[in-house]
This record gives sequence, structure tokens and C-alpha cells, in this order.
Amino acid sequence: MQGSRVTPRAFYRAVAIAEAVTWTGLLLGMALKYGLDMPVAVLVAGSIHGLVFITYALTAGLVGVNQRWPSGRIAFAVATAIIPYATIPFDRHLERRNLLDGQWRRIATGDPRDQQMLSRLLHFFLARPVTLGVVFVAAVLTIMTTMLVIGPPGGWK
Repeated sequence: MQGSRVTPRAFYRAVAIAEAVTWTGLLLGMALKYGLDMPVAVLVAGSIHGLVFITYALTAGLVGVNQRWPSGRIAFAVATAIIPYATIPFDRHLERRNLLDGQWRRIATGDPRDQQMLSRLLHFFLARPVTLGVVFVAAVLTIMTTMLVIGPPGGWK
């Protein structure tokens, strides 16, 4: 993300909005499935929503580490994706408290928190944006594939 105009705020916000939008698709898909007997609607909308949900969870982790959020805040950010549209008010909460301000932390400072493993890993990947992008997409696809192999949530027993 070096030289990038995409700030942590812009990246987080775009994915948070996408996550909320895909909730709409999933809810419409459920209405079509149960109201008009069109199960393919949930298959399509649910797959898209699942992909964006995973992307949001990883984004919350990446941005949270960059912004030095406590682990509880990162976990709560991920949890907001479970409730339809909750990522939007949480984004506003972060904005009001200036928790999305600043740029990507590509370089370690004298701050002792920069010596923690996750911060060092963040610096490594932010210095290599192409690698970060490839690893991020690979992680999303690996998690999505694993979830598809396990099966849909309604089929878990």
C-alpha cells in the first residue's frame, strides 16, 4: 500500500459498506427462496455475502492492527458483520472516535508496540503491497473454500 492513496479508513469503510450491501442481497435471496421457491437465490447471494464477510473479517484485523486497536475491538468489529447492517454504525463509531485516522504504518517507530509480532508482520507486508494483496486474496479464498467444503451453516451438525 506504499504510495497508495487508499488509507486504512477508505479500505475499511469500502469493505464495511460492501458487507452491509451483501446482507441486503442475502435477505432478498432468502425472501425469494422461501417466498417464491427459488433456492438458487440464497446460493448465489449467500456465496457473495460469505466472500465479503470473510474479506471484512480480514480487513478488520488488518486495519485494527494498523490502527493499534485492542484485540477486543478487532473481535467486536468482526462480530458486527454477524448482525445485518451493524458494520455501518460501527464504522461511524470508529469515525467519531478518530480510530480510523492516519496512514498505513509501513515503518516501525520507537513505540514498543511496533516490536510485537503482529506489528512486525504488518510492517513486512505493507512494505510489499503486491505480496500483501496476494496473501490477503489467498487467505480469503482459502477460508471460503474451507467453508464450502464444510458445507452451508444450515447443514452443520
